[in-house]
Amino acid sequence: MDMLLDLVLSASKWTRLHLSDISLAIIASALVLFGPTLNAWVRGQIGHMNTAIRTLCFALVCTIGYGAAMIYLPPVLTNSFAHLNNYSLAPVLVMIFILIGILADRN
Repeated sequence: MDMLLDLVLSASKWTRLHLSDISLAIIASALVLFGPTLNAWVRGQIGHMNTAIRTLCFALVCTIGYGAAMIYLPPVLTNSFAHLNNYSLAPVLVMIFILIGILADRN
């Protein structure tokens, strides 16, 4: 049991050094997974508009919306992960990546 706890502590200490990169990877994966659904919803909302306005709105949502998500959400996620202790950080990150893998497999 001590060996497992030592492994979790070592993994947590290592991941703590790379939390900003891990958070960026999680946000990027989430955008890849949920982007088509969000794009379909936006298309449904603006589908009745003029083609030029529809194209402009869709371009703004994609560039500004996804760009803002990639810039502003990883620091929030990093700060949230930083509040976890070393016994829970690595298991939480492993579970998040397993969940992302399951969702990606279903898509």
